Amino acid sequence: MPAGTVSHDSPFEKTRTFFSNNGYGFLVSVVVAVAAQFLSEHYGAPAMLMALLLGIAFHFLAEEGRCVTGIGFTSKTVLRIGVALLGARISVDLLIGLGPKVILLIVLGVILTILFGLLGAKILGRGWRFALLTGGSVAICGASAAMAIAAVLPRNEHSERNLIFTVLGVTVLSTLAMIVYPIITDVLQLSHLETGIFLGGTIHDVAQVVGAGFSVSEETGETATLVKLIRVTMLAPVVLIFSLIIRSRTENDDTDTSKRPPLIPFFVLMFLLLAAANSFGLIPAIVQEALSSMSRWALLISIAAVGMKTSLKTILDVGGQAIILIVAETVFIAGFILYGITHFTG
Repeated sequence: MPAGTVSHDSPFEKTRTFFSNNGYGFLVSVVVAVAAQFLSEHYGAPAMLMALLLGIAFHFLAEEGRCVTGIGFTSKTVLRIGVALLGARISVDLLIGLGPKVILLIVLGVILTILFGLLGAKILGRGWRFALLTGGSVAICGASAAMAIAAVLPRNEHSERNLIFTVLGVTVLSTLAMIVYPIITDVLQLSHLETGIFLGGTIHDVAQVVGAGFSVSEETGETATLVKLIRVTMLAPVVLIFSLIIRSRTENDDTDTSKRPPLIPFFVLMFLLLAAANSFGLIPAIVQEALSSMSRWALLISIAAVGMKTSLKTILDVGGQAIILIVAETVFIAGFILYGITHFTG
């Protein structure tokens, strides 16, 4: 090799090629995410929703040009990084703070909502992938769960459309719940503790849980956040179970089975490792805060990229049954948690 030349197989050349292929799409996604965060901070709209809508407006960038590859990379790999870093927010201490009855109620709420989604999808003529996607996102943590579940589901021609619809649906419903649910708990004369359990056990996204909880009282806000993080803790085992079941499926359906998914997706493993490290106090508070912030930004950037990959027309094609299903799942988990608070945990 002549002096002064760089091998195409060298780490430097590989890195340069990687950023050359993916850099434009990633940077565009970052710009959209920053704009979404700006709108969220100045106008009070959910950042995830803003990133999604802005991303859809820039759909043409994902159709052709220099950004296509990078947008695809951001919508998948950066998404997985964001989900993995969520583990830094989880610890065993969360599971002992509210007592076994509340924990059991929350776990049952997650499981039964997913099963309800499967049953509802069958009745409405929707596929099992869509059922797991909507049921899991409603049951666990909204848009974050939707993106984590989508990462292990077998892909078909409707995958991107279904993910966009689910993220949009749970974000809108979560925002409505943030406004309506505190009014419902006031009418029902629930205590601050009971209100916190209800809000944390039913609202989809973490930000809306915090907003709804602290709008009632300090105690309600702290309880709601704690309950919500217990639901977030369910993300890793649920995604792992989904992955194992999908991996063992032998029917072809309309899925590309040329690649079997890994036994344990790497981002799930990282989620569990970070949660374990945090449980043993191995992650300093400042590092935990940094990882939490990185996770939020990674998810915001990736959902902007997901928005860019999907046209508005494909969202409208999802059908009325999909709307009925995700609304029914939302009503189901709200009714179940409310029933449990009044008849079980009290």
